[in-house]
Amino acid sequence: MHNKFKYLVLLFLFLFGSQLSIAQKRAINIDDLWALKRISSFDVKPDGNKIAFAATSFSFETNKGNSDIYIVNSDGSQLKVILSSEKSESSPKFVPNSNLISYIKSGQVWTCNIDGSDEKQVTNIYSGVNDYKWSNDGSRILFTSNVYPDCKTQECNEMKDKEEESSKVKAKIFDQLMYRHWNDWRGDKRSHLFIFDIKNNSYKDLTEGFTEDVPPLALGSSNDFNFSPDGSEVVYTMNPEFSTAISTNNEIYLLKLDGKSTPKLLSQSKGVDCQPIYSPDGKYIAWTSMKRAGFEADKKDIILYDRKSGKLRNLTESIDRSVEDFLWSNDSKSIFFIAQNEIYNSIYKLDLSTGKIALFHKENFNAQIKLSSDDKTIFFLKQKATLPYEIFSLDRDGSNLKQITYINNDVLSQIEMNSVETFWSDGANGDKVQSILVKPPFFDPSKKYPMIFLIHGGPQGAWEDNFHFRWNYQMFASEGYVIIAPNPRGSTGYGQKFTDEISGDWGGKVFEDLMSAYDYAVNNFSFIDKNNTFAAGASYGGYMINWIAGHTDRFNALVSHAGVFNLESMYGTTEELWFPEWEYGGTPWEKREVYHKWSPHRFIHNCKTPVLVVHGAYDFRVPEEQAFQLFTSLQRLGVESKFLYFPDETHFVAKPLNAKLWWATVLDWFRKYKK
Repeated sequence: MHNKFKYLVLLFLFLFGSQLSIAQKRAINIDDLWALKRISSFDVKPDGNKIAFAATSFSFETNKGNSDIYIVNSDGSQLKVILSSEKSESSPKFVPNSNLISYIKSGQVWTCNIDGSDEKQVTNIYSGVNDYKWSNDGSRILFTSNVYPDCKTQECNEMKDKEEESSKVKAKIFDQLMYRHWNDWRGDKRSHLFIFDIKNNSYKDLTEGFTEDVPPLALGSSNDFNFSPDGSEVVYTMNPEFSTAISTNNEIYLLKLDGKSTPKLLSQSKGVDCQPIYSPDGKYIAWTSMKRAGFEADKKDIILYDRKSGKLRNLTESIDRSVEDFLWSNDSKSIFFIAQNEIYNSIYKLDLSTGKIALFHKENFNAQIKLSSDDKTIFFLKQKATLPYEIFSLDRDGSNLKQITYINNDVLSQIEMNSVETFWSDGANGDKVQSILVKPPFFDPSKKYPMIFLIHGGPQGAWEDNFHFRWNYQMFASEGYVIIAPNPRGSTGYGQKFTDEISGDWGGKVFEDLMSAYDYAVNNFSFIDKNNTFAAGASYGGYMINWIAGHTDRFNALVSHAGVFNLESMYGTTEELWFPEWEYGGTPWEKREVYHKWSPHRFIHNCKTPVLVVHGAYDFRVPEEQAFQLFTSLQRLGVESKFLYFPDETHFVAKPLNAKLWWATVLDWFRKYKK
């Protein structure tokens, strides 16, 4: 009896403690979102015993982030910060044939011991280091730096910088396109590829005189230059036609480091080729390649180049998924690659001898695969809707998934969040469309909740099982909303045909897909209050919000962030002209009817729904004049509208205090129009 009573007491305490723990949790807020650290890159020590990684912490007080370097044992033990200063330390790499870690600080490469002691500056080049790679023997560094193409010395670069800074005339004269890109006026500098000899303390510009960037400014990867295993040559990516603004023709070049050779073109496709990587045994070079010129969202295949025969072979023709990044196994017999697979970024394994491709690890959003030197353990970054990036590992056979780092547990343990669910609905032509559903914290199935309908950008993109720091499902859900995020026509991860079918049809089948997903949700989920639904989107998602504004009154209120409004004026002010020319089939004077047919500005007079307009001044992809035209139209039509304008932001809202205002304004806009 005594034991039974003791058992009941313990059971009560356990249940009470569990309920208390749940009750103490809260919905995520903006302070939580920006308190979370963000892992950017990591490296594994060749023996597989230690991992170094960079993570950025943000501050509302300074209104910016700062990156620090951490070290952890590969079993997850003994995590500690080894480098933390007011100047960010980033891009950690284990130095070959040593017990040192290298990193970038203040635009130079540094090294330190594994415990962070004995910091030493390695490079000291005026133009600075953007990114870098070590040769296998640790004697040289391959790096990129922004320089004036006609300068042969660093003194020349410094002199030109000082002349420009001191000049009272700030005017520029342009004689070609791509005079600005993404969020920067391109200027006269270009990214060049350098090699640095540690022993001789000497630099050489391997692309001296080049008027295009190495690596390219657009459509490349984070792995666009590499040493050969024996260090005798390098490969890199460059678009020789980038300045025309209509070319996606990134190419792969090989350069022998004998001081006599000229670059050799390896790739043959007129589409995007990038991320060339040598096999560890030195027999092959592999890279990703798109077939179609002018299309930035074509399927990416892995192309294999035989260094001896010069023959090319497509290794992924048989799989209808687009390769994002990949890694050779150390025995050169396999390639592991990541490809978007519905709402996941899955890991696949390719056997080189048989050509067989197997799904290795499916769930969540995975990135940056690395291997221990014995090929027994795979390390990678993983995130999901309830977890920002952490480092995970798997055994070589795909078993024993293990989370290694837990750098955000202190914050996440206090927050109530729900994982993604999915549903399928019938879209245009009866095609199946997948949507993500996220329920609000402390969800009660007996209650009814307002719904926020999110539309992704691209348009060749997707909503995924990830922890998006700008368009975060949990933040949208935090005030008691059900989140519906569909992947309609044009979305990636569902085969290339599905992706292709938005081009030339921006407001057609995709609009039907979206509205069908909306109708399915409000008619099949009893917990959604169909009288209180809202929609928001950015970039192409903003375009679709602007299209919705003139074509349906389903929603209580809309948010259009960086949205395309007038297709014709957009063509004349955006920078990457290959994009509209592919999407609409040509220039406005060649395809006037297409530009007119799908331009939201021609239908805005039908709008009766309140619209919040958001835009940044340094958005050169979807220039601010799109927002000016939209807001002017809404105001003149007498439609309830508000304009949130950021004079110091780009296509994205990246500064902590600006993001705080963004979330407050958006959520207040929805709150205002709840019935």
